[in-house]
Amino acid sequence: MGNLLYIIAVVLVIAWLLGFFAFHVTSGLIHILLVGAVIIFLVKLLGGNRGV
Repeated sequence: MGNLLYIIAVVLVIAWLLGFFAFHVTSGLIHILLVGAVIIFLVKLLGGNRGV
């Protein structure tokens, strides 16, 4: 599950860069998604590896 989070973060960064340089119309939505991905990443990183 952790690898999936990293894959999503990389995809969002690439989408953000494309939106920043190519599509200024959708860049607001991509910024929101990128901030959400960073927050989730930090919570996962600071939360550590908890068993279910």
